[in-house]
Order: sequence, then structure tokens, then C-alpha cells
Amino acid sequence: MVNHKIQEAEQNLLHIYNRFPVTLDHGEGMYLYDTDGKQYLDFAAGIGVTGLGYGNVELNEALKAQIDKLCHTSNLYYHENCGKAAKALASACGMDKVFFTNSGAEAVEGALKAARKYAWTKQSGRYEIIAMEHAFHGRTVGAVSVTGHAEYREPFEPLFPGVRFAVYNDLDSVKALVNEKTCAIILEPVQGEGGIRPASREFMEGIRNLCDAQDILMICDEIQCGCGRTGTMFAWQGYGVKPDILTMAKAIGNGIPVGAFAVTEKVAESSLKPGDHGTTYGGNPLACMAVGKVMEIFEKEQIVEHVKQVSPYLIQRLDELVKRLDCVVERRGKGLMQGLVVTRPFAEIHQKALEEGLLVISAEGNVVRLLPPLIVEEKHIDEMIEKLEKALTF
Repeated sequence: MVNHKIQEAEQNLLHIYNRFPVTLDHGEGMYLYDTDGKQYLDFAAGIGVTGLGYGNVELNEALKAQIDKLCHTSNLYYHENCGKAAKALASACGMDKVFFTNSGAEAVEGALKAARKYAWTKQSGRYEIIAMEHAFHGRTVGAVSVTGHAEYREPFEPLFPGVRFAVYNDLDSVKALVNEKTCAIILEPVQGEGGIRPASREFMEGIRNLCDAQDILMICDEIQCGCGRTGTMFAWQGYGVKPDILTMAKAIGNGIPVGAFAVTEKVAESSLKPGDHGTTYGGNPLACMAVGKVMEIFEKEQIVEHVKQVSPYLIQRLDELVKRLDCVVERRGKGLMQGLVVTRPFAEIHQKALEEGLLVISAEGNVVRLLPPLIVEEKHIDEMIEKLEKALTF
């Protein structure tokens, strides 16, 4: 029954995704339901997107009202939602200026252009970007160019020129690549696709000091680790290391497609000008209503404080699994962005998890990646541990 529905739904699609054998229908809170009515506890959150969970009434009502008013104008005209959302997002992420995009990959594209334009404005002759091994920044040409996985890059080469890769959490490897042509260093404060690897404080501080000393821009990609996921509104705030450019997407719209890159005043004054960059749909009234309302709900419901309170319990229960099960080698992560390094094939674990009614996803290095909606409670963590242990030991 389910397979038939999947085949029918995908009949006219270009088969690029390795989809899981489930046809989802609707969601409520921490749970998703398939077309046969089966319930799944969601510890994937649409790859870190649905921070507020499913069916948030306040957000849904605001979006419904906006659909009846206006969904699109193009950026040739101003609308209030855009300004309000930009102000709320800039305040939340600690930056000065915001540019809205349609996705995280587009946010990375804009960040790279801003960095190169900054160097061009300074007439420095700089254009090279230092990125990190195991990094993931998206699927567009520029984003793939700074993604630290050869298998993602090689089929599409030649790509964005002047990109060099350093070892994550190895400051000396970064310093060895810096030269008179380096204009920016891009990294994720917590690598997501790369295996749930948090940056060390020394690494973040070292890159910031290196950038300050040589007028190099520091770009933090917080598309997955931002928006409350690690226990601060944005991950850089937990390190006390402010970037010059910040990219974000996913949870800022809670399912409405929207991304953004934000810059400091220093970068804004000396980089992108009218005509340098643009987007037809970016910053549309519907997406900006989503961002503004999400920021409002985060503040009102004290979502970040909740993440701080519940994260230690998740970490404790996962650490217990590491001690208890031989097939679980290591836990790593930050806040509600956690990964378990396992010895069993993820495909087997995932299939059993589906049978148990649990949604999880993988990351590089045979890692079970756990990204629950930020509204998760201890009872959901207990339920997840019970289901995951069955999936790990069947």
C-alpha cells in the first residue's frame, strides 16, 4: 500500500533523492503521521527545520492571514514584513544588515559574493577562500565549491576557483593556507553533514584572531546549527566569537522556504551595492511573515532557555547508550544537535527505527544524527531512547 503511494507520488519526479519508504501526511507537535495513520516520533525535524514542531497554531494562523493579503511583490517594492523580519533577525543573530534568500545554499552564495566584493572594494587583490574538510554548505556551484567532500565536488568541476581546504579544529592547518590572496575563511561552528562535530573554543577564537590580524573575513555557516539549536540563539554566541558574515536558513522559517545572510556594518559599507546581488522571491511577504513570527514565538515561549534546560537530559541519556551498547562508540554534539557514532550500518538501524515509529537521519562517518524539534521534552527523549535502543540492538 505505502510503496504504491510512493510510486504514484514520484511518477513525474526526477529521481535524485534516496527517499525513505514512508509517505508522510501530517504532523502535530513532536509527531508525524503517514498516509496509513502510523505515528512517528520525529528526531530529524526536516533536517533541523521545524524547530517549533508541527502545527504551531500561532504561526499557522499568521501565515494563513498573510496568504489572503499578499505572497509576492518582487524586491522592486517594499513591504513591512521584510523590514520587521530583518530587524528581528538582526537582533537575534547579533549582526547589522540582513539579506533574505530562498534557501541556505543561496545564503552561502551571497556570503561568498559579499566576501569577494569586500576584498575587491579594498583593492587588495584577494579572492581565495579557506574552507574546512568535511564541511557541507549546499548544492549550488558556489556552495559545493566550499563543501569539504570530494565526492560532492568532483562530478561538477571546474568549480569556484581559489578554494583551499583546512583541517577542522586544527588552527595550524588554517594558518598554513593563509596567504596574501586569502579574503575569507568559512566554517560551521558545528559541522552537521560532516558528522556532528563542534568546533573547539580555541579554534573559533584562533580563526577570529587570524582574520582580525590580516583583514580576512570570517564566515560562519549556521544554517543547521543556528536558531536555538545549540542552546544559544546562534552558535557563535556560545563561543563569544562573532563572525563578519553569518548564513542561516532552516529553522528561521519553521518549514517555509527562507534563508538569509547577515553582515556587520563594516562589511555592509564595503561590499554589496544595488545591482551586485538579487533574488526574485527572496524576502517575499509570506517568508518574512514566517521569520518574524518565528522570532516572536522564540522570544515569547523562551525556546532557547528550554533548549538549555532539556539538552543536558538528552546528553545524559545518549551517554548512557554509549556505556550500555557495544555498537555505540561515541556521542558528540552541542545542545539539541547530537550524533551517535555506531558500528552497525545506518540503513539497518534506520529501517528498524521506522518500524518502531522513530525518525532519525544520518551524518558522515556512520553517525546517527538527532535533531529534534526544539520543543522536545524529557518524555519524548525517553520515548526516543527506548525506540532507538531497539533499533540498535535488534
